[in-house]
Amino acid sequence: MELSVLIPARNEIFLARTIADILEHSEAETEVIAALDGCWAEPPIPVNERVTVLHFPESIGQRAATNAAARVARGKCVMKVDAHCAFEQGFDRKMIELMEPDITMAPVMRNLHAFDWACKNGHRRYQGPSGPCMICGESTEREVVWIAKPSPQSTAYRFDRTMHFQYWPELKKRQAGDLVETMSLQGSCFMMTRKRYFELNICDESWGSWGQQGVEVAVKSWLSGGRVLINKRTWYAHLFRTQGSDFSFPYPITGSQVDHARRKSREVLQADQWDRAVHPFEWLLEKFRPVPDWHSGPEKAIIYYTCNTHEPRIDEKCREQLLKAGLPIICVSLNKELNFGDVRIRMDGERGPVMMHRQILRGLEECKAEVAFLCESDVLYHPSHFEFTPKRSEVFYYDTNVWKVRWPDGHAVWTDNLQQVSGICANRNLLFDFYTKRMRQIEEQGFNGHYEPPGKPSIYGYHKGGKYGTENYQASAPNVCIRHNGNLTKSKWAVEDFRDARYAKGWQEAEEVPGWGRMDEEGIKNLGN
Repeated sequence: MELSVLIPARNEIFLARTIADILEHSEAETEVIAALDGCWAEPPIPVNERVTVLHFPESIGQRAATNAAARVARGKCVMKVDAHCAFEQGFDRKMIELMEPDITMAPVMRNLHAFDWACKNGHRRYQGPSGPCMICGESTEREVVWIAKPSPQSTAYRFDRTMHFQYWPELKKRQAGDLVETMSLQGSCFMMTRKRYFELNICDESWGSWGQQGVEVAVKSWLSGGRVLINKRTWYAHLFRTQGSDFSFPYPITGSQVDHARRKSREVLQADQWDRAVHPFEWLLEKFRPVPDWHSGPEKAIIYYTCNTHEPRIDEKCREQLLKAGLPIICVSLNKELNFGDVRIRMDGERGPVMMHRQILRGLEECKAEVAFLCESDVLYHPSHFEFTPKRSEVFYYDTNVWKVRWPDGHAVWTDNLQQVSGICANRNLLFDFYTKRMRQIEEQGFNGHYEPPGKPSIYGYHKGGKYGTENYQASAPNVCIRHNGNLTKSKWAVEDFRDARYAKGWQEAEEVPGWGRMDEEGIKNLGN
């Protein structure tokens, strides 16, 4: 047996489909071992001589289930895979051909379009939360489509100083050839020899049930004298758990569990306490120098706040796009648990300007990074937006490279020097101080209709040598602010809509957004496809 595919699974609705995909597209001598952690598969797994099913009546955790599958594996190599993935034809053969004893390898990662919601009248809605048809109101059923999107094609990963996983677009630009090095891994798919899997204790159960798997696997592989490579000759497609409560994490994961896993990585790997290491941790940092967060610039984070009342298709696409920034995300969700972000906060109350201020302040309370970006749920952020670093800690910076797009027809407008909260990047302490004072003023005097910091300096006291600071910058590509029926502020589609003509300076209209194309309903739906 050449390869054993290990799939830990608990309440995974796409497990049978994932196994069928592996069997259909494998060309080598490959078996599948599914570890059912605490429950039977539904729908059930069809009987196949190449499939072994382990069942644990009581949940033992994702790491333990993966190890149990590895212990009964017969393959020379093992590949751990999430239970919601699709694969290219011959993926196993293409991986095995390039495997060596000291290599940990993963295919290129794409996104998986697994399902749509369809009603009897033929209307379809892209994967997301369940519910009636948004066009006719009829009930919908999940229809599996199982399409691997052509983009993004992720090959470059890292981690920050807290050992938190990050995408690394800058490294991708430096990767050349079919077999490229990566500092870390995503964790949903990796392959190594079975012998090395156990020698390195690659899935250490003391890390906890879940979390840090890609970081643990990659760092142990590098520090033990091995290599971590992405095989660009093949790919897999992964369904991310950003599709609403109908496809959320099957384990009761808490922030403390995630913190425990990251703490273990810091205490054991970062602190050079792993007994199988032949290199110090600093060696890995130097190998990939310069590494963001380690070698240059302040730590950054995203404060994402949402009222959960917008068109779901808008919110889902905006969240999907936000992940491309590769920064920690603090998600502050109104009246709903949202399975998105690294820190997840639910607040209850009435949607409106005051609540928006409270959500931002709550996110800033949890933010540990030096620099914060304020991000709204109906804005498509280009990754270049997050490359900016504030020059001064006492200044509010606004990215004014933004087009406003009318939903659903895609008509777009532009004005120069447009300052809005969704474009703010600033020192976290400055923002925290401002929003603390702002909330105090709102509680005492009510909301005065002014959203953007710093507001009136006489109220907030932002004087620096007689000047309070805002500065504009423009990222290399624009953000797209989607205007729809649920916006808090009024949309302006003509110069005459502005009470002060100065704010209409540079007025432009277009049917396509530079760098994005046509941003009508269909264009946004197909974004990234």
